[in-house]
Amino acid sequence: LYKAWVDRRTINKIPTIGESGILTSYKGAYDFLFNAREMIQEGYAKHRGSAFKVPGISKWTVIISGRQLVDELRKAPDDVISFTEAAADSVQTVYTMGPEVHLDQYHVDVVKSSLTRSLVERFPDVQDEIGAAFTEYLPPTEGWASVLALPTIMKIVSRSSNRLFVGLPLCRNADYRDLNIEFTIDVIKAAQLINLFPNILKPLVGRLLTNVESQIQRAMSHLRPIIEDRLDKEAEYGKDWTGKPNDALSWLLQLAEGKQRTVRDLTLRILSLNFAAIHTTSMAFTQILFDLAANPSFVPALRQEVETVIREEGFSKVSFHKMVKLDSFIKESQRLGGNGVVSMSRKVLKDFTFSDGTVVPAGNNIAVANFSMHHDEVNYSDPLSFDGFRFSKMRELQAEGFSKHQMVALTHEYLVFGHGKHACPGRFFAVNELKGLLAHVLVNYDVSFENNGPRPNDSRFGLMIAPDPKVSIMFRKRRD
Repeated sequence: LYKAWVDRRTINKIPTIGESGILTSYKGAYDFLFNAREMIQEGYAKHRGSAFKVPGISKWTVIISGRQLVDELRKAPDDVISFTEAAADSVQTVYTMGPEVHLDQYHVDVVKSSLTRSLVERFPDVQDEIGAAFTEYLPPTEGWASVLALPTIMKIVSRSSNRLFVGLPLCRNADYRDLNIEFTIDVIKAAQLINLFPNILKPLVGRLLTNVESQIQRAMSHLRPIIEDRLDKEAEYGKDWTGKPNDALSWLLQLAEGKQRTVRDLTLRILSLNFAAIHTTSMAFTQILFDLAANPSFVPALRQEVETVIREEGFSKVSFHKMVKLDSFIKESQRLGGNGVVSMSRKVLKDFTFSDGTVVPAGNNIAVANFSMHHDEVNYSDPLSFDGFRFSKMRELQAEGFSKHQMVALTHEYLVFGHGKHACPGRFFAVNELKGLLAHVLVNYDVSFENNGPRPNDSRFGLMIAPDPKVSIMFRKRRD
């Protein structure tokens, strides 16, 4: 009780946006679910470069901004503030994916190392799957065809990602595709619901409202024959047997030991990779399509760049590096939209003190106001306007070599992927997949909203920003 009293006095020293009383803070937490962006923007306007707090059901989230505090958060040790625990709380991993995924995350090392190293060799297969998926779900037509944007893109992203994860023919299996999409949606919905309850009720709610086991069993029915065949070949010929596929299953088996090498555990890892890939990439590409349809003046220059590079070098990870305008368009779309109001979320494990004297007691969260920073004229000129070539123009002013203005670069002003050692490990695959998707659309399709309407509003709940899944977009065979 004494510690709780001390923590309460400590957290009360941080300015609050919303209600801050012992009971009224619950009303503030409810308001935050529907007005998170506005509340954080209010706090950012009042406390730019310092800290303020917003209420949650079970804890406070301390919001920071500015290079100095972001740097301190980035460098803080993992035993004091934890990215892993914050992510687990956000997605409620124990209940939505299983305790194995929360307690042992060796699959993240696979993404950081093997997946990134294999992109040059394997990306032509991913691009091939992008083309095949578009042809099946969006066959080019002379007249306009209207489709629900996000659900259609999720099917395409599921197939192109799984071409790298499990390969042909499973990546094209309709039930396997639907399973991974349904799992992704179920995780998000269940996590949002569980997080509406106080900590003491989360175990009960988690058991009642999730169907993790049935999803695992369904996935195992598809993956068991493949996994058992890989294990048999490895047992007979060794880990580097001739003809071993260069895919996520092989990369997992390369690192897996003991109980990690069971069909169930490997299936969980593939489901987890799918969740990460389908959720973020589908939302990002849908936002990109909306920006393309809303800003057709950028299309001619984008097409010229893409077709010039393809004509000289073909579709590849290396050639995508030369598509500077394409990279810029994607980056600008994510600057204005993105998938959330904050980034770099961390759970405080031990009381943490910033250099300005702000103390955040253990048990609370810290996050960066990235949406507000991305819309701040201090960081970007005319920040509320969409300029698809904003970052390519910045790159033109730089010398040759690695540019901090390309999409995968990590900076204090652009935090879509976070910053520091816990920045998104899959960003290299994600960005190249987005480039492959957008390049394919530019070369093959015209895109528009019905009646040339305006860009639709995003769907928002809590800290999440997402394209509205009920919004349609129109495609037709490209006309020059």
